[in-house]
Amino acid sequence: MLNNTSFDMLANNYDKDVGLSYENNVYPFFGYKNLLNTIYNNIHIKDTGKILDIGFGTATLTKKLYGDNYDIFGVNFFREMINIAKEKMPNANLFCYNFSNGLPKNLKDEKFDFIISTYAIHHLTNIQKIEFFKLLYTMLNNNGKIFIGDVAFYTKKELNKCKQDNIDCWDNNEIYITFDFLKRNLKDFNMYFKPISFCSGIVCIEK
Repeated sequence: MLNNTSFDMLANNYDKDVGLSYENNVYPFFGYKNLLNTIYNNIHIKDTGKILDIGFGTATLTKKLYGDNYDIFGVNFFREMINIAKEKMPNANLFCYNFSNGLPKNLKDEKFDFIISTYAIHHLTNIQKIEFFKLLYTMLNNNGKIFIGDVAFYTKKELNKCKQDNIDCWDNNEIYITFDFLKRNLKDFNMYFKPISFCSGIVCIEK
């Protein structure tokens, strides 16, 4: 698991590293652009809205939404990432906070039309994911949606196959989503899974 200092050191190279993985069609970022575009297009069904981005990184996706005049809130643990994002989105509401501990008090009374997270939720354990998704659900407006895009699989069997096929570069510190686990533990949620590539997918939760 990366700490905030080590990740800050990587911040300026993050977009380049993602691009190399995407262009070479390899784990972990194969499907990255398609994943972001899919979330973007689903949000754009609604012309305006209030968005919370969890672990927004260097704001690749959020900047596009910010430029389209959506009201942007964001949470990130890494100060250097926030500095980069703030340059791109000077009027966004960005908070430095470790979301493995929930969300900052500044957001406790806020409600959102969309809550999004891309390539960040893998820093949470499976149990933390369940509790965190329950918290996010309470922060949705009626008819709101959560989009979680990450290295993700429908089943543990699919995850294990991907791990075996990529054993030399597999990150054992990251805990990836398996949708069947979420479904078993969030039975009352209206949710579905959209595969994007052999190592990525989007979980959508609708209120």
